Amino acid sequence: MARLEVNRSGELEVFVRVIESGGFSAAARAFGMTPSAVSKLVARLEQRLGTRLVNRSTRQLQLTPEGCVFYERGVRILADLEEAEHCASTHTAPRGRLRVNANVPFGHHFLLPLAPAFLASHPDVTLDIVLTDAVIDILEQRTDVAVRAGPMKDSNLVARKLGGTRMQIVGAPSYLARHGMPTTPQELQHHNRLGANYARAQPGWPLRHAGEDTVLPIIGNAQASDGEALRQLALAGLGLARLAAFQVREDVAAGRLLPVLEDCNPGDIEEVHAVYVGQGGYLPLRVRAFLDFLVQTVDLGKH
Repeated sequence: MARLEVNRSGELEVFVRVIESGGFSAAARAFGMTPSAVSKLVARLEQRLGTRLVNRSTRQLQLTPEGCVFYERGVRILADLEEAEHCASTHTAPRGRLRVNANVPFGHHFLLPLAPAFLASHPDVTLDIVLTDAVIDILEQRTDVAVRAGPMKDSNLVARKLGGTRMQIVGAPSYLARHGMPTTPQELQHHNRLGANYARAQPGWPLRHAGEDTVLPIIGNAQASDGEALRQLALAGLGLARLAAFQVREDVAAGRLLPVLEDCNPGDIEEVHAVYVGQGGYLPLRVRAFLDFLVQTVDLGKH
Protein backbone atom coordinates (compact mmCIF):
# COMPACT_ATOMS: atom_id res chain seq x y z
CA MET A 1 0.00 0.00 0.00
CA ALA A 2 1.41 3.39 -0.97
CA ARG A 3 2.31 5.70 1.90
CA LEU A 4 -0.23 8.36 0.88
CA GLU A 5 -3.03 5.80 0.72
CA VAL A 6 -2.75 5.16 4.45
CA ASN A 7 -4.79 7.48 6.67
CA ARG A 8 -2.15 7.50 9.36
CA SER A 9 -3.75 10.23 11.47
CA GLY A 10 -7.06 8.34 11.39
CA GLU A 11 -5.40 5.08 12.40
CA LEU A 12 -3.53 6.86 15.16
CA GLU A 13 -6.71 8.47 16.51
CA VAL A 14 -8.52 5.13 16.60
CA PHE A 15 -5.57 3.39 18.27
CA VAL A 16 -5.30 6.09 20.95
CA ARG A 17 -9.05 5.87 21.62
CA VAL A 18 -8.81 2.07 21.94
CA ILE A 19 -6.16 2.43 24.64
CA GLU A 20 -7.85 5.29 26.48
CA SER A 21 -11.29 3.68 26.43
CA GLY A 22 -9.93 0.27 27.39
CA GLY A 23 -11.11 -1.81 24.47
CA PHE A 24 -12.35 -2.19 20.92
CA SER A 25 -16.06 -1.95 21.74
CA ALA A 26 -15.89 1.44 23.45
CA ALA A 27 -13.69 2.84 20.68
CA ALA A 28 -16.05 1.43 18.06
CA ARG A 29 -19.02 3.22 19.65
CA ALA A 30 -17.09 6.51 19.66
CA PHE A 31 -16.32 6.29 15.93
CA GLY A 32 -19.53 4.63 14.75
CA MET A 33 -17.68 1.45 13.75
CA THR A 34 -18.03 -2.20 14.65
CA PRO A 35 -15.66 -3.76 17.19
CA SER A 36 -14.49 -6.12 14.47
CA ALA A 37 -13.57 -3.20 12.20
CA VAL A 38 -11.61 -1.50 14.97
CA SER A 39 -9.80 -4.74 15.79
CA LYS A 40 -8.86 -5.22 12.14
CA LEU A 41 -7.65 -1.60 11.90
CA VAL A 42 -5.29 -2.11 14.84
CA ALA A 43 -4.10 -5.41 13.34
CA ARG A 44 -3.36 -3.67 10.00
CA LEU A 45 -1.49 -0.95 11.87
CA GLU A 46 0.65 -3.56 13.65
CA GLN A 47 1.30 -5.33 10.37
CA ARG A 48 2.38 -2.12 8.68
CA LEU A 49 4.67 -1.20 11.59
CA GLY A 50 6.05 -4.72 11.84
CA THR A 51 5.54 -4.97 15.59
CA ARG A 52 2.87 -5.89 18.13
CA LEU A 53 1.41 -2.87 19.91
CA VAL A 54 -1.06 -4.55 22.26
CA ASN A 55 -1.42 -7.96 23.87
CA ARG A 56 -5.04 -9.06 23.66
CA SER A 57 -6.91 -11.11 26.23
CA THR A 58 -10.57 -11.83 26.91
CA ARG A 59 -10.68 -9.21 29.68
CA GLN A 60 -8.30 -6.42 28.71
CA LEU A 61 -5.73 -4.98 26.33
CA GLN A 62 -2.17 -4.49 27.54
CA LEU A 63 0.32 -2.27 25.75
CA THR A 64 3.63 -3.80 24.74
CA PRO A 65 6.79 -1.69 25.28
CA GLU A 66 6.62 -0.70 21.60
CA GLY A 67 2.94 0.07 22.03
CA CYS A 68 3.66 2.35 25.00
CA VAL A 69 6.10 4.42 22.94
CA PHE A 70 3.71 4.56 19.98
CA TYR A 71 0.78 5.56 22.20
CA GLU A 72 2.70 8.31 24.04
CA ARG A 73 4.08 9.81 20.84
CA GLY A 74 0.67 9.44 19.22
CA VAL A 75 -1.08 11.45 21.94
CA ARG A 76 1.40 14.26 21.45
CA ILE A 77 1.13 14.15 17.64
CA LEU A 78 -2.66 14.34 17.77
CA ALA A 79 -2.48 17.28 20.19
CA ASP A 80 -0.06 19.11 17.89
CA LEU A 81 -2.25 18.36 14.87
CA GLU A 82 -5.32 19.69 16.66
CA GLU A 83 -3.45 22.85 17.60
CA ALA A 84 -2.14 23.33 14.06
CA GLU A 85 -5.63 23.07 12.62
CA HIS A 86 -7.00 25.36 15.30
CA CYS A 87 -4.37 28.02 14.69
CA ALA A 88 -4.69 27.82 10.91
CA SER A 89 -8.45 28.18 11.00
CA THR A 90 -8.95 30.75 13.74
CA HIS A 91 -5.56 32.46 14.31
CA THR A 92 -6.23 32.44 18.04
CA ALA A 93 -4.09 32.00 21.13
CA PRO A 94 -1.69 29.13 21.94
CA ARG A 95 -3.28 26.14 23.58
CA GLY A 96 -2.51 22.63 24.80
CA ARG A 97 -0.06 20.92 27.14
CA LEU A 98 3.47 22.31 27.32
CA ARG A 99 6.08 20.08 28.96
CA VAL A 100 9.10 22.04 30.22
CA ASN A 101 12.29 20.64 31.72
CA ALA A 102 14.73 22.92 33.55
CA ASN A 103 17.70 22.65 35.87
CA VAL A 104 16.67 23.06 39.48
CA PRO A 105 18.26 26.48 40.21
CA PHE A 106 16.73 28.08 37.12
CA GLY A 107 13.41 26.44 37.94
CA HIS A 108 13.28 27.76 41.50
CA HIS A 109 14.56 31.27 40.79
CA PHE A 110 12.98 31.99 37.40
CA LEU A 111 10.63 29.39 35.91
CA LEU A 112 8.33 28.81 38.88
CA PRO A 113 8.04 32.50 39.83
CA LEU A 114 7.32 33.45 36.19
CA ALA A 115 4.83 30.65 35.51
CA PRO A 116 1.76 32.59 36.76
CA ALA A 117 2.48 35.48 34.38
CA PHE A 118 2.87 33.15 31.40
CA LEU A 119 -0.34 31.27 32.19
CA ALA A 120 -2.22 34.53 32.75
CA SER A 121 -1.22 35.61 29.23
CA HIS A 122 -1.95 32.17 27.75
CA PRO A 123 -4.89 30.68 29.68
CA ASP A 124 -5.42 27.84 27.19
CA VAL A 125 -1.94 26.42 27.84
CA THR A 126 -1.28 23.83 30.55
CA LEU A 127 2.26 23.77 31.95
CA ASP A 128 3.88 20.44 32.87
CA ILE A 129 7.15 21.32 34.65
CA VAL A 130 9.95 18.88 35.51
CA LEU A 131 13.03 20.11 37.40
CA THR A 132 16.29 18.17 37.29
CA ASP A 133 19.96 18.97 36.82
CA ALA A 134 20.40 15.79 34.77
CA VAL A 135 20.53 16.23 30.98
CA ILE A 136 17.48 14.46 29.60
CA ASP A 137 16.64 13.10 26.16
CA ILE A 138 13.98 15.56 24.99
CA LEU A 139 12.30 13.15 22.60
CA GLU A 140 12.33 10.24 25.03
CA GLN A 141 10.88 12.38 27.81
CA ARG A 142 8.29 13.98 25.48
CA THR A 143 9.58 17.44 26.38
CA ASP A 144 8.76 20.58 24.40
CA VAL A 145 11.41 22.90 25.88
CA ALA A 146 14.42 22.22 28.10
CA VAL A 147 16.45 24.92 29.85
CA ARG A 148 20.13 23.98 30.12
CA ALA A 149 23.10 25.69 31.73
CA GLY A 150 26.72 25.37 30.69
CA PRO A 151 28.43 24.67 27.34
CA MET A 152 26.14 23.42 24.57
CA LYS A 153 27.08 20.11 23.00
CA ASP A 154 26.64 19.40 19.31
CA SER A 155 23.15 18.02 18.74
CA ASN A 156 20.14 18.24 16.48
CA LEU A 157 18.41 20.57 18.93
CA VAL A 158 17.75 24.25 18.33
CA ALA A 159 18.94 26.60 21.09
CA ARG A 160 17.90 30.11 22.10
CA LYS A 161 20.23 31.88 24.47
CA LEU A 162 18.61 33.29 27.59
CA GLY A 163 21.74 34.91 28.99
CA GLY A 164 24.60 34.07 31.32
CA THR A 165 25.46 34.24 34.99
CA ARG A 166 28.66 34.61 37.03
CA MET A 167 29.74 31.80 39.30
CA GLN A 168 30.66 32.39 42.94
CA ILE A 169 32.31 30.41 45.72
CA VAL A 170 30.35 30.94 48.92
CA GLY A 171 30.25 29.68 52.49
CA ALA A 172 28.11 30.16 55.56
CA PRO A 173 29.42 32.44 58.34
CA SER A 174 29.27 29.47 60.76
CA TYR A 175 31.52 27.37 58.52
CA LEU A 176 34.01 30.20 57.91
CA ALA A 177 34.12 30.98 61.64
CA ARG A 178 35.24 27.40 62.30
CA HIS A 179 37.68 27.03 59.40
CA GLY A 180 38.74 30.56 58.56
CA MET A 181 38.31 32.70 55.45
CA PRO A 182 40.75 31.55 52.75
CA THR A 183 42.78 34.33 51.13
CA THR A 184 44.59 32.30 48.44
CA PRO A 185 43.73 29.26 46.30
CA GLN A 186 46.35 27.31 48.26
CA GLU A 187 44.44 27.89 51.50
CA LEU A 188 41.27 26.74 49.78
CA GLN A 189 42.79 23.26 49.47
CA HIS A 190 42.27 22.72 53.19
CA HIS A 191 38.53 23.44 53.02
CA ASN A 192 35.57 21.13 52.49
CA ARG A 193 34.58 21.70 48.85
CA LEU A 194 31.06 20.51 48.12
CA GLY A 195 30.45 19.00 44.69
CA ALA A 196 27.67 17.92 42.35
CA ASN A 197 27.06 14.37 41.13
CA TYR A 198 25.14 15.15 37.93
CA ALA A 199 26.67 14.55 34.50
CA ARG A 200 27.20 18.18 33.45
CA ALA A 201 28.99 19.18 36.66
CA GLN A 202 32.41 20.78 36.22
CA PRO A 203 35.36 18.66 37.44
CA GLY A 204 36.91 21.57 39.34
CA TRP A 205 36.75 25.22 40.36
CA PRO A 206 38.61 27.65 38.05
CA LEU A 207 40.61 30.31 39.90
CA ARG A 208 42.95 33.12 38.89
CA HIS A 209 45.72 34.27 41.24
CA ALA A 210 48.84 36.35 40.55
CA GLY A 211 48.10 36.20 36.84
CA GLU A 212 47.93 32.40 36.73
CA ASP A 213 44.84 30.29 36.07
CA THR A 214 44.31 27.08 37.99
CA VAL A 215 41.50 24.56 38.40
CA LEU A 216 41.08 23.28 41.95
CA PRO A 217 39.67 19.73 42.22
CA ILE A 218 36.42 19.37 44.12
CA ILE A 219 37.18 17.31 47.23
CA GLY A 220 34.63 17.22 50.02
CA ASN A 221 32.56 14.92 52.18
CA ALA A 222 29.23 15.52 50.39
CA GLN A 223 27.78 15.74 46.89
CA ALA A 224 24.31 16.64 45.71
CA SER A 225 22.18 16.06 42.65
CA ASP A 226 21.33 19.70 41.92
CA GLY A 227 22.44 23.26 42.55
CA GLU A 228 19.70 24.07 45.04
CA ALA A 229 20.66 21.08 47.18
CA LEU A 230 24.26 22.31 47.17
CA ARG A 231 23.03 25.74 48.27
CA GLN A 232 21.18 24.19 51.20
CA LEU A 233 24.29 22.26 52.25
CA ALA A 234 26.31 25.47 52.13
CA LEU A 235 23.67 27.32 54.16
CA ALA A 236 23.82 24.53 56.74
CA GLY A 237 27.53 25.25 57.22
CA LEU A 238 28.80 21.95 55.82
CA GLY A 239 31.34 23.45 53.44
CA LEU A 240 31.99 25.77 50.50
CA ALA A 241 30.04 25.60 47.24
CA ARG A 242 30.49 27.19 43.83
CA LEU A 243 27.08 28.33 42.59
CA ALA A 244 25.43 30.61 40.07
CA ALA A 245 25.36 34.20 41.30
CA PHE A 246 21.58 34.46 40.87
CA GLN A 247 21.14 31.50 43.23
CA VAL A 248 22.92 33.14 46.14
CA ARG A 249 22.21 36.82 45.51
CA GLU A 250 19.61 37.10 48.29
CA ASP A 251 21.65 34.91 50.67
CA VAL A 252 24.73 37.11 50.20
CA ALA A 253 22.69 40.30 50.64
CA ALA A 254 21.21 38.91 53.87
CA GLY A 255 24.55 37.65 55.18
CA ARG A 256 23.49 34.01 55.16
CA LEU A 257 26.35 33.24 52.76
CA LEU A 258 29.64 35.07 52.26
CA PRO A 259 31.59 35.31 48.97
CA VAL A 260 34.94 33.54 49.11
CA LEU A 261 38.05 34.51 47.09
CA GLU A 262 36.21 37.00 44.92
CA ASP A 263 39.55 38.55 43.94
CA CYS A 264 40.49 35.15 42.48
CA ASN A 265 37.23 34.76 40.57
CA PRO A 266 38.17 34.47 36.86
CA GLY A 267 34.81 35.98 35.90
CA ASP A 268 33.70 32.98 33.86
CA ILE A 269 30.10 33.04 32.72
CA GLU A 270 27.78 30.04 32.64
CA GLU A 271 25.45 30.46 29.68
CA VAL A 272 21.82 29.39 29.83
CA HIS A 273 19.87 28.21 26.76
CA ALA A 274 16.36 27.04 25.99
CA VAL A 275 16.59 24.05 23.66
CA TYR A 276 13.92 22.35 21.61
CA VAL A 277 13.33 20.19 18.54
CA GLY A 278 12.51 22.39 15.59
CA GLN A 279 14.81 22.31 12.56
CA GLY A 280 12.76 22.79 9.44
CA GLY A 281 9.56 21.59 11.03
CA TYR A 282 6.33 22.88 12.47
CA LEU A 283 6.86 24.57 15.84
CA PRO A 284 3.66 24.48 17.90
CA LEU A 285 2.34 27.92 18.76
CA ARG A 286 2.44 27.14 22.50
CA VAL A 287 6.17 26.37 22.22
CA ARG A 288 6.93 29.51 20.25
CA ALA A 289 4.98 31.63 22.74
CA PHE A 290 6.86 30.13 25.68
CA LEU A 291 10.27 30.63 24.07
CA ASP A 292 9.44 34.27 23.31
CA PHE A 293 8.23 34.72 26.89
CA LEU A 294 11.49 33.37 28.34
CA VAL A 295 13.63 35.59 26.12
CA GLN A 296 11.58 38.66 27.07
CA THR A 297 11.33 38.05 30.84
CA VAL A 298 14.45 36.18 31.98
CA ASP A 299 17.29 38.62 32.63
CA LEU A 300 20.31 36.70 33.86
CA GLY A 301 22.51 39.67 33.06
CA LYS A 302 21.44 41.39 36.28
CA HIS A 303 22.78 38.52 38.32
